[in-house]
Amino acid sequence: MKKLIALFALLLAAVALVACGGGGSSTSEETSGVAGAVEEAEETAEEAGEEVEEKAEEAKKEAEGGTAGSGASIDVEADPSGNLAFTSGEISAKAGKDTVNFTNSSPVPHDVRIEDENGKELGGTETISEGSESATVNLKPGTYTYFCSVPGHRQAGMEGTLTVK
Repeated sequence: MKKLIALFALLLAAVALVACGGGGSSTSEETSGVAGAVEEAEETAEEAGEEVEEKAEEAKKEAEGGTAGSGASIDVEADPSGNLAFTSGEISAKAGKDTVNFTNSSPVPHDVRIEDENGKELGGTETISEGSESATVNLKPGTYTYFCSVPGHRQAGMEGTLTVK
């Protein structure tokens, strides 16, 4: 967007120079040089405008979930009574750049982390209590485990299965 504004300002300056050129001593070379600069600035501004439109369209499609690989929202909630459990033991999502939305309304601190079948941690949220937190994770089709990484919580059964298609 900054490029577009700068190019528009350049275009206006070039037009002003052509319009103010007035004096009788200018040569046709000087005039054609400024005209060429104006034409080049117009083309550059048009290209920048098209690029901005394309980026806006991509962002709109991604926000609507219509782009391949754009992922989805994964909603995970800790047991509101404070038990060491999630409200669901199995969740599913689509492959891509997924947003993990974690809600913990209890005063007991929890987080949600995701690991692949090999035990490699791929990401997750910060530890929170009485609030919500989001994180983004890139997921490919497969089976993952989500769990709370607060010491002792996973061992007490605070984990579940995430299936990504």
